[in-house]
Amino acid sequence: MKRLFTSGLCFLLGAPFIEAQTTPTYNDNVACILYTNCTPCHHDGGIGPFPLMNYDDATSAGFGIVGAVNAGNMPPWPPDPGYNRLAHERVLTQEEIDILNAWVNGGMPEGGGTPPMAPVYGSNEVITNPDLTLTMQPFTNFVNNVDLYQCFVLPTGLTEDMYVSGFEVVPGNGEMVHHVLVFADTSDVPLQLDAQDPNPGYTGFGGTGSSTSRLIGIWVPGEQPYFFPQNMGTKLLAGTNIIFQMHYPAGTGGQVDQTKINFDLFQGSWNTREVFFTAPLNFGSSLTDGPLIILPNQIRDFHNQYTIPNVDLTVLAVGPHMHLIGTSIKSWAVTPQNQTIPFFDIPEWDFHYQGFYQFRQPIRLPANTVLYGEATYDNTSANPNNPNDPPQLVTAGEATTDEMFLIYFAYTYYLNGDENIVIDTSTVKPTYNDCVFNVLGVDDTEETEFAVYPNPTSGLVQINMNRVRPTAIRLHDVHGKIVREFVASETMLNLEGLSRGVYLLSIETEGGVSSRRISIQ
Repeated sequence: MKRLFTSGLCFLLGAPFIEAQTTPTYNDNVACILYTNCTPCHHDGGIGPFPLMNYDDATSAGFGIVGAVNAGNMPPWPPDPGYNRLAHERVLTQEEIDILNAWVNGGMPEGGGTPPMAPVYGSNEVITNPDLTLTMQPFTNFVNNVDLYQCFVLPTGLTEDMYVSGFEVVPGNGEMVHHVLVFADTSDVPLQLDAQDPNPGYTGFGGTGSSTSRLIGIWVPGEQPYFFPQNMGTKLLAGTNIIFQMHYPAGTGGQVDQTKINFDLFQGSWNTREVFFTAPLNFGSSLTDGPLIILPNQIRDFHNQYTIPNVDLTVLAVGPHMHLIGTSIKSWAVTPQNQTIPFFDIPEWDFHYQGFYQFRQPIRLPANTVLYGEATYDNTSANPNNPNDPPQLVTAGEATTDEMFLIYFAYTYYLNGDENIVIDTSTVKPTYNDCVFNVLGVDDTEETEFAVYPNPTSGLVQINMNRVRPTAIRLHDVHGKIVREFVASETMLNLEGLSRGVYLLSIETEGGVSSRRISIQ
């Protein structure tokens, strides 16, 4: 994924539409796409360099929009969907790309009527009653011409071990925060590094500077809270410190940020399943053609592999990590039955767009499955991200000029049925506030899609199907558990009695399964 400084568009995801004959308009077609995909970053106070909240905004950036989309630079989703479909993908459909191109090429008409109601952005916290909230001290960015990676240590104050069932990063300044890496650490090393730095927090590019830090989450603009499946959670030991590694991009000097994190916690019981975050594929013990050394003017591939011991595992998510010399990274597994299981393929690595990617459904890895990773490093002047000019010797380490080869996995021990847990099986991301396109072409084939309103709701929702008959309607909680089933012919659904929060409504038809997120307030 290449960084795009000229347009800087930060699309998120899309809504389906196929226009067969007429030119799309902003009000009928484009606004819904922008509200769903772009404005979570591109609004006043957001990380996007310009807003896309109304018709004038969109026409001013129209050629930049199609340029970024057609070049594959936006949305910022590095994994290749053709290799493996992941949960909550930030990927536009070809129909959406065609709409944007047709709109721009057709003169960017506004259209009649009114567009969908524009989103209103604020903190919009989902975990409104957290068991633990940690807030960093106010921080003023002291550099402006370069990116800054600043670490902040937040003591939890926990006096006993607790499990995290969900967490939510809430950026304090959306214009300033590009992404956040969240670590847990029980050592004093981060505190010592903090004490040695005269500024609030301490500067750390590759990580926290502590070998005992565990990556437990990543936040990027538009990211939803992370919830573990039912009875699962990652353990926070008593006395644990949480470390934010904040990425503040160039141009944010003088701005102030105060990011926080909300945790849902529970004490655990005999049936609690701990989720572990480790990097079995790394540049140390699992590297098969190491050491990780890239000579000046050299392009080199590295490989690692790890055999799972005699136990079945359930893998929930995966997170690759390299620095600036890395250009591609890929991972997969091969079972004892010689079945290949793809994890992810990032053909164009971009350090600025990292992620911790959930699988659409958990993956079972039988005992003695072999994990594989491969990565390419370009230490030549042709690499625009090379921090050295001319190129210098690059070895493993945490500095900007060093490199890493890590693939983290979030996993637990397998139990029968884990692979049936639903994380995200929707074929198309729900549109913003269930906005729909008012003009549909004659070749529209998205028959399994549906609209839900009002959303958010306080109890009752109506579903509007598109010429199809459901065979099953189910409501899932954030853990994938079915909490309510409805008669397939129902169009008014009663959600009263359910706790406030985010749910997934799935509708099964002969053509497949579609889903919508519903917020109950």
